[in-house]
Amino acid sequence: MIDYIQPDYEVVRNKDLCIKCKVCVRQCANEVHQYDEKRDVLYADNSKCVNCHRCVTLCPAKALKIVKTDHCFKPSANYTTEIIKDIYRQADTGGVLLSSMGTPKDYPVYWDKMLINASQVTNPSIDPLREPMEIKTFLGRKPETVKYREDGSIEVEKFPNLELKTPIMFSAMSYGSISKNAHLSLARAAEQLGIFYNTGEGGLHEDLYKYSLNTIVQVASGRFGVHEDYLNAGQAIEIKIGQGAKPGIGGHLPGKKIGPEVSRTRMIPMGTDAISPAPHHDIYSIEDLRQLVFSLKEATNYKKPIIVKIAAVHNIAAIASGIARSGADIIAIDGIRGGTGAAPSRIRDNVGMPIELALAAVDTRLRDEGIRNNVGLVVAGSIRSSADVVKAIALGADAVYIGTPALLALGCHLCRSCHAGKCNWGIATQNPELVRRLNPDIGYKRLVNLVNAWSHEIMEMMGGMGINSIEALRGNRLMLRGIGLSEKELEILGIKHAGE
Repeated sequence: MIDYIQPDYEVVRNKDLCIKCKVCVRQCANEVHQYDEKRDVLYADNSKCVNCHRCVTLCPAKALKIVKTDHCFKPSANYTTEIIKDIYRQADTGGVLLSSMGTPKDYPVYWDKMLINASQVTNPSIDPLREPMEIKTFLGRKPETVKYREDGSIEVEKFPNLELKTPIMFSAMSYGSISKNAHLSLARAAEQLGIFYNTGEGGLHEDLYKYSLNTIVQVASGRFGVHEDYLNAGQAIEIKIGQGAKPGIGGHLPGKKIGPEVSRTRMIPMGTDAISPAPHHDIYSIEDLRQLVFSLKEATNYKKPIIVKIAAVHNIAAIASGIARSGADIIAIDGIRGGTGAAPSRIRDNVGMPIELALAAVDTRLRDEGIRNNVGLVVAGSIRSSADVVKAIALGADAVYIGTPALLALGCHLCRSCHAGKCNWGIATQNPELVRRLNPDIGYKRLVNLVNAWSHEIMEMMGGMGINSIEALRGNRLMLRGIGLSEKELEILGIKHAGE
């Protein structure tokens, strides 16, 4: 059979530095590196390399590097190298192309086209090191009015809420798609930070129930691992309708990832593919969604907020308006650049919209209809830094989910091959030998460091704006200016151009 596809990457080995310790051979789950004992030679099968950098990072002699191959097709703006190789792959297999992580397509990143305002003379800045700065936030329905009792005290109408010490949570990533050690790292970090992590649609491993005070449990179309104890284990329940990397379709966890513990947690047979249907087969209208929302409220004695997670699609504002009227307490919106363990490449790269536009459209719609305080808004889909968090809150979010940055903090090198189950860093794998490579005692501390660093930067930026609380920043679009944006983009985002 003719191999039409040449490798994307080449392993370059400096023979003068290489000490033939064979660390690269032992560490590569993809079997890129091989040792020929007869010839006493180390060599690499470049076709298997996913550019995860494990060999480069651990090589004691620093004798390795991975470079982009310079093998090329004739240049074409229409038939790019990527398109040609995808056609070859499908001609070989007859199958759907799968991809992991977020889309690599060059879609506009609107966070990078927005600038934050700052105080100068008449509205002085605030020094967060010396003055109070409140970044605590509450997710859920908020009272519309302030009522006073006869003695002058405030009468507070309480709704189920989540209290976050900082407006950042860890996104839904299921046990099965990521390892138990990765889940444990997220759970321990959430506990120490006073925030929440999301189980994803794979249920909750029995060893992680002790972190229930910082857990959000998810109910997806497959209902994997969903039972009464699970629903009561989290502080909130998230109904997953869709996600940014694959709007309109369900999930798929290959059977090779369904070992004994994943099988027990998800309540499915070992070795069988875990396939979530595209729709929830009991939800075909807002009325159906409302019924599920209140069924879950009833099952948890109306003590836990219910989140509805949806993908950012082109009628997102109308959809969010319906969800806000369904009884849900929080809406989570996931944009097109959001990560995933596995998704059809064509869906990931072509369906949905950027989270910035979706957030602005939803916040505007809910405010115009006078129901913004009925729900909390959480956004996800390529929140990459503390600046993105600040801009998201200024556009109207209450908090954000982060997934890819959390995995990067754990050691992920964004090689976009999670679906293969051979993660060399012990994150997106169920192989026991690979899972052990991620030490949760180290992993959770790195996550804590990341979120603490972002929180300090959020306070610094808020202080520079002359704002001392997240609530004062929420929806405050006067603090943002666009640069290099069209009139229509500025209109949707609800911000002015820089210089105005």
